[in-house]
Amino acid sequence: MHSHHPLRAVTLMLAAMLCFASLDATAKHLSQTFNVPLLVWARYTVHLLLMLVFLGPRFRLGLIATRRPVAQVVRALLLVAVTGFAMAAFRIMPLAETTALIFVTPLIVALLAGPMLGEKVGTSRWIAALAGFGGVLLIARPGSALPPAGVAYAAIAAVCYAFYQIQTRKMTATEKPLTMVFYTALAGSAAMSLALPWIWHGPVPTTLEVVMICSLAIYGGVGHFLLTHAFRHAPASTLAPFLYVQLIWASLLGWLFYGQWPDALSITGMATIVAGGIAIALVERSPAGRIGAERG
Repeated sequence: MHSHHPLRAVTLMLAAMLCFASLDATAKHLSQTFNVPLLVWARYTVHLLLMLVFLGPRFRLGLIATRRPVAQVVRALLLVAVTGFAMAAFRIMPLAETTALIFVTPLIVALLAGPMLGEKVGTSRWIAALAGFGGVLLIARPGSALPPAGVAYAAIAAVCYAFYQIQTRKMTATEKPLTMVFYTALAGSAAMSLALPWIWHGPVPTTLEVVMICSLAIYGGVGHFLLTHAFRHAPASTLAPFLYVQLIWASLLGWLFYGQWPDALSITGMATIVAGGIAIALVERSPAGRIGAERG
């Protein structure tokens, strides 16, 4: 049974968004020294080990019981792609701008929901989506000094994330959330482990760097846990606007640790993307607006 405690829900949401922003900031730092595929492998392998240790004894085979194993793997690999391309973008671009570009995901989902899910794409969705994409142009405009490769990585991450969310919508009726999270860790770890001989190179991490690498999975896991509980205490339509607080956290962390602050046009673009996303979330008034439910 879900209780209604809006203040508690918002507090959990703010903490979850800080976890996701911290994951991105840590990945940006580590990617200056270690190659991105290796970080992706560590992210999902540590995630898998934590689930096996803390949840395996309790749920046992319930973790892998699914009616749609192929769909689970496809969904998981889409998220692995999101993680890899997002980290590649964070490596060469500021935190705030990259986060904003990836946050066009709900706008893409709103448009894809018509042909892929049979949902009606009304005029309000089109207007909100077009406004959001206008915000993207303000951020990635010519002369913005953002590297084209980084913008491309962020765009690919957003598209993969949109297909991931579409796949999630299709599966929630028959699949348990915990099983879906486990398959994400399992498929991500397996896929990246197969590539390990080709991606295992570079310097040997120090003890502190090992801790930071492991923290990628902890930030993601704790963030997802907090977010899930936030939605148990308030409806999605109430919490959807607070998902964009991750942009504020990203801006602050980028300024504190990297001395990067968005210019006026980029801030305007971010605000436009946020406005478009919130408009769609409020129109739909459904859990579909859970942007940060599981990323990274």
